[in-house]
Amino acid sequence: MFKKWLWGIALTLMLSVTGIIVYYGYSIVHFANSISTASTPSSTAGSDVTTSSDTIVTTIPKWEGQERVNILLIGGDSRGDDAGRSDSVMVASIDPLSKKAHLFSVLRDTYVEIPGHGKSRLNAAFSYGGAELTKQTVSNLLGIPIQHYVYTDFTGFMALVDALGGIDIDVEKDMYYTSKADKHMYDIDLKKGLQHMDGRTALQYVRFRHDATSDFTRTQRQRIFMTELAKKMQSTTSLFKIPEILEAIAPYVQTDLSPTQMLKLASLGFDIRATEIHQQQIPPNHLLTNERVGGAQVLGVNVNKLQAYIQKLFEEDHDTSHSSSSGESKE
Repeated sequence: MFKKWLWGIALTLMLSVTGIIVYYGYSIVHFANSISTASTPSSTAGSDVTTSSDTIVTTIPKWEGQERVNILLIGGDSRGDDAGRSDSVMVASIDPLSKKAHLFSVLRDTYVEIPGHGKSRLNAAFSYGGAELTKQTVSNLLGIPIQHYVYTDFTGFMALVDALGGIDIDVEKDMYYTSKADKHMYDIDLKKGLQHMDGRTALQYVRFRHDATSDFTRTQRQRIFMTELAKKMQSTTSLFKIPEILEAIAPYVQTDLSPTQMLKLASLGFDIRATEIHQQQIPPNHLLTNERVGGAQVLGVNVNKLQAYIQKLFEEDHDTSHSSSSGESKE
């Protein structure tokens, strides 16, 4: 009798877990199909398969590729019919073997070569050719292949933070800015100290740049916020809310990742410890030069030195991972 009772509990648990995976898998696939602009599968993640919103997912597929994957994260400042420029440009770089990740904030005033448009500030690439041209521009600047992009605007950012139930951030100083241009929709008024931020106040925090350090400390705040966001996403509470989170942000997100790649990338992402993500400003201060072009100030950089700097960071990841593996094998 006890064995039958025990078997009954085990069967119930197994069916419950399978049901959760199927439900979550369906939600992810439905979300992925609604935001993906991919016309054909990419080989980045190894073999890919067609995934429709009717697909029954019983397991979350693993990321199969062994090469470093680089994802461009674009925060747009579009307003209505105006496509706008890229308000923030970041690159998430993940080594699927070592499970090490970097989060690069690319300064938007960096003076770069934009394919087909000559030299200009980086954030102009988006207004010229959208996410694809921005991806190509950043790839050329950093000297690494950027396989995919994810784009959202102000509304999508706020929807994500609200769906997660807010984020706790220690604001380092009072921040205030007002503008009639946007009918005061994006005014900033934050007080110093620990705050639980909803989507609107979080947007104020990551956008503020009206002080002496301008975009330098703004990108630093963005990296801090993205790390806290990753921690919140990996929390048990947030995992249970995945379907409603995806539903909330779907109208405001675009990506060239295929649905299957998104499933695999989600699996890879949960193998990365959010507290161990390396954060860097790109270009770093020691490689920056202040230049004037047409009467305007821009940020210059020696592209060859910048690309060598990026490769050195990746090599250090490899060396650290190799040393850790050797140490473990000796014990």
